[in-house]
Amino acid sequence: MALKSLLLVLLLVAAMATPIAEAQLGLISGLLGLIRVQGTLFCTVNGNMGVNGTATPVFPNALVQLQCGAGNVVSSATTNGSGIFSIVLDPLQYVLSSLLSNCSLVVNTPLSSCNASLPSVGGLLSSLQFIGNTLLGLLNVANIIPAGFQFLPHLT
Repeated sequence: MALKSLLLVLLLVAAMATPIAEAQLGLISGLLGLIRVQGTLFCTVNGNMGVNGTATPVFPNALVQLQCGAGNVVSSATTNGSGIFSIVLDPLQYVLSSLLSNCSLVVNTPLSSCNASLPSVGGLLSSLQFIGNTLLGLLNVANIIPAGFQFLPHLT
């Protein structure tokens, strides 16, 4: 009887996780896990939070690209009104260790688009940092954030 109850609970948990997974990447990858790259882009010369902390203005509507290898764009997202971006990847297509060593986040949207006193040429670049896993039912999410953006005047 206990085995039947355990099986029922496992099926219910899987059923609750499945709609989220199917909506994002499909049933198979959802049961295995996801890789999420997310962060907040700020309207500063280096895209990071300024010395005034949470009062630092954010960078809305900026295109954030995940580039791997020789600049191949594998995914992208646009920051929302709060400067937040989120990129979800299928771990069947990307290996976490390869992402961390071979990929970076690139922002080519001119900084002057969020503040006219910032440069109108160049862009932001950040390596990636793994900060841990989150378990959501049967869904294992690997969380990655920018390690810290740097302004590159020659980036286009």
